[in-house]
Amino acid sequence: MSDHPLAPRAISAQEAANREALRHLVAAYGHGIDRRDYDLVLSLYHDDGTDDHTPYYSGSAKGYVDWLPGMMAHWRATSHVMLSALYAFDGDRAEGEVVARAWHLTLDGTRQFVAWGRYADRYERRDGIWRFAHRSFILDHAEDLPANAGDDFGSDGVGRGRAGRDDPVYARLPLFNR
Repeated sequence: MSDHPLAPRAISAQEAANREALRHLVAAYGHGIDRRDYDLVLSLYHDDGTDDHTPYYSGSAKGYVDWLPGMMAHWRATSHVMLSALYAFDGDRAEGEVVARAWHLTLDGTRQFVAWGRYADRYERRDGIWRFAHRSFILDHAEDLPANAGDDFGSDGVGRGRAGRDDPVYARLPLFNR
């Protein structure tokens, strides 16, 4: 049997609950970024949390969230998808590698930028709640592609995702809109 922290082993109910709490945390991050819900994004970090999106931003989580609106203003729509995650735990501390795809559509709808990478996260559980202590992004590959502007491929009438509070998810899921 391996003592490697990522090797297969029995997982306790508490560790399963901790893993689910971290999965929710990273999914909520993607939702907050894509819907431009910066209050939500800030709530995912501890007050002394930090974020490293070098070379664009590195510093306090509060500074990162203050920086986001200006950066996100360049994109009509984004989709941050967390694809897989591995976690290692040490009591009230954990680390995670979260594989992600971050898709961005330019304001004029003619270009799409796709970043494939990983978040290297450090989490802490304080007062029973897991939050980011430090989040950093590692870029593995990027694509800059043309977008098929103006061609909706027969999707007339389908609810269209958009940044902010007028996204259809808030009308369709009232519990998200509190």
